[in-house]
Amino acid sequence: MERVMRSHEIDYRLIGDDMQVVEVELDPHETVIAEAGAMAWMEDGIGFEAKMGDGTETDNGFFGKVLGAGKRLVTGESLFMTHFTNRGAGKKIVAFGAPYPGKIIPMDMAEHGNAITCQKDAFLCAAMGTKIDISFSRKIGRGLFGGEGFIMERLSGDGMAFLHAGGTVVQKELKGETIFVDTGCVVAYTDGIDFDIQKAGGLKSMIFGGEGIFLAVLKGHGTVYLQSLPFSRLADRILQAAPGGGGNDQGEGSVLGGLSNIFENR
Repeated sequence: MERVMRSHEIDYRLIGDDMQVVEVELDPHETVIAEAGAMAWMEDGIGFEAKMGDGTETDNGFFGKVLGAGKRLVTGESLFMTHFTNRGAGKKIVAFGAPYPGKIIPMDMAEHGNAITCQKDAFLCAAMGTKIDISFSRKIGRGLFGGEGFIMERLSGDGMAFLHAGGTVVQKELKGETIFVDTGCVVAYTDGIDFDIQKAGGLKSMIFGGEGIFLAVLKGHGTVYLQSLPFSRLADRILQAAPGGGGNDQGEGSVLGGLSNIFENR
């Protein structure tokens, strides 16, 4: 049986609205783990160190650390995670910022069955003792056509974890219902939720509907977190608006802008 490492008990405070920051308060010797580059500021007395893995692989020795870090490479994340530890005498603060406009989701893992599955770029930081693993889809449809890919991250533990999502975050409690979601809008879901992919209507709708070719289907009993602005959608709009990027220098709705685009494409 796998030994469960009890997470450090950390306090936190969310600051801001659309570009949020989470301040984590650490007691002496408490540690929080985070993605590389997520730290915004910290007080004197906080020490940090880049390590392979999340710190739960200590019982497995060096090979276990390499294996755990290697799994992160598969998801496209950094090989290392940063561990922030309070090495002072009193309470100390370390803050982590959102990478793009959206919301930070504070999640008490103990209230979600000690496990949650999330898209690979949603994880921001968590209390030491949280295990960060990868989750492979067994369904070929989801694996090939899911907006967030074949691999997702799985967090397990009994402490606080913090996810980030774009735009507005909506939490839905499913009690046997089924919902259809744009594949990029799925942030996370708990055990008990079945996640699959299906075609978005007929051929005409798939080509001209503008909603993508596939939709995510979530059903079962559990909690689902959705985001209104996936980063991929935000990046596409920025590229479209950029000069030479298929955008429109005169403004999206202007007549001159539309005419200039017509003549430029001739």
